[in-house]
This record gives sequence, C-alpha cells and structure tokens, in this order.
Amino acid sequence: QVQLVESGGGLVQAGGSLRLSCAASGRTFSNMGWYRQAPGKEREFVAAISRSGGSTNYADSVKGRFTISRDNAKNTVYLQMNSLKPEDTAIYYCKADSILGKDYWGKGTLVTVSS
Repeated sequence: QVQLVESGGGLVQAGGSLRLSCAASGRTFSNMGWYRQAPGKEREFVAAISRSGGSTNYADSVKGRFTISRDNAKNTVYLQMNSLKPEDTAIYYCKADSILGKDYWGKGTLVTVSS
C-alpha cells in the first residue's frame, strides 16, 4: 500500500520559515516533488527533485526562497521554505513518481502566511 504523508505545515508570519516533510512508503520512487493549491486557484508546481538529488527544478515564484531535498534512506522529501509571503498560502501536496511510471499524491498540508 502506497502512502505519502505530509507534515510541517502551519501558520507563520511573512518573512518566516517552515520545513515541510513527506514520508513515502510502499514503492520505490524516482522523481518526487511538491505542488500547492491556493484557495480558488488551480494546483501548481512548486519544486521537484530527481532520485539521486542531483537535479532539482523550481517554479519561478519560489526560486531563491525554497529548497527541495530528499533522504532516500528515509524515503522522505523535504521542502525548506524561507522568506515566506502571504501569496505562499496554500495546501501543499507531495507527489511521487514510482519507477513503474505511476504518480502518487499525498493528502496535503496547509501553510498559512500572515501579513
């Protein structure tokens, strides 16, 4: 059974930091990433990382502020979020691609940034 469990969300003031974690189990995963969905908006890409960690991609809106990383021994992907802005407020979802080509999603963790 595949499970992706996000944690680390919460309420933070603008300029603050949060670190999200996503613990994955049940498959061997290749690329992993984070997406977010703000109220009234579509889900959007935030960041992704290859299995080796050697390749990362970021949305322009978070470049220089967010850092994605992973620990394959723990099957966990992280998102360090610094210099948070009110527009970063959203539900953040973890996505993992299995080596067999199927995508899996977590249930999300809420990040609220107050101004």
